[in-house]
Formats: sequence, C-alpha cells, structure tokens
Amino acid sequence: MSAAPDALRSRTITWADLAPDLEAMKTMSGLDYLQRLHLDRDRAPPMSRTLDFYPVGFEHGRARFEGTPAEYHYNPIGVVHGGYAATLLDSALGCAVHTVLKAGQGYTTIELKVNFTRALTAKTGPVTAEGTIINVGSRIATAEARLTDRAGKLYAHGTTTCLLFPL
Repeated sequence: MSAAPDALRSRTITWADLAPDLEAMKTMSGLDYLQRLHLDRDRAPPMSRTLDFYPVGFEHGRARFEGTPAEYHYNPIGVVHGGYAATLLDSALGCAVHTVLKAGQGYTTIELKVNFTRALTAKTGPVTAEGTIINVGSRIATAEARLTDRAGKLYAHGTTTCLLFPL
C-alpha cells in the first residue's frame, strides 16, 4: 500500500492569441522578426508559457532561451522529463536558424538530435539553452546547442537540421 498523496497542486496558464505575422516575415530578416516579436514576454508563444521558458537573446546565428525546471515538469521517476530539455534545445536551435533567414524565407526542422548528460530537477535552478549556427546553405541549415546551468554545468546538448524555403 502506498503512502497517501500530498495535497494536490494546480497551475493556471494564460496566453495571448499569437499568430505568426507572415507579411512581416516576407519583408523582415529573421533576426529582425525575432527581436521585434519574441523578446516581448506578453507575446510569448503558448508553448513557452506551458513549460515556463522564455527567449533571453537573439544575435545573428545565435539564440538563447532560459527556463527554470520545476516540479510540474517531473516524469514518473521523479526528475524533469527529457522533453523539457529537448524543447529548450529545439527552441534555441530553431531560432538560431531563424536569425540567419533573409526576408521572405522560412524554415522547418527536419531532424533533431538530443544527448542528455545529467538529470534536471526542481533544485537545478535556471538553465540556459544556447543555440549557434554550424552551417547555412541554400536549402539546409544546421545548428548546435547546449543546455547549462548558471555555473556552466552541462545537462544536455543537441543538433538540428532545418529545411529552408521561400514563404
């Protein structure tokens, strides 16, 4: 017989209706678009609100996201689900690619590879996913990212391959 469960917890998530501005994407560079729209936490995509992580910086070929692992990210074995780390890495990787897009260009991820090096817990504290471009061609872009804590300890790293296309 298992012990009685602790008191139930709850969490409320709110978000703004956030549709991509395709007209802006046709006239703005990827970096300009990201800087204009996604550094404003009030316009954060619903996914970042759900998992409680946010962009903290964009430069040409580089993107950074920060989040703080919490109990509501836990899996059944009592650590943060690997999908949390994968999502932060995927966001940093994809946005690193987005920063190098020309006006009128779009992208989609065609491959994501993640390696986990240690478990995240609610005691880990804030973590940062930093993605950087490896190569950008006419149709394919690749990037790499690392997920670290404030002391620089590595929790996961990954790579992506993205398909580039005209909007």
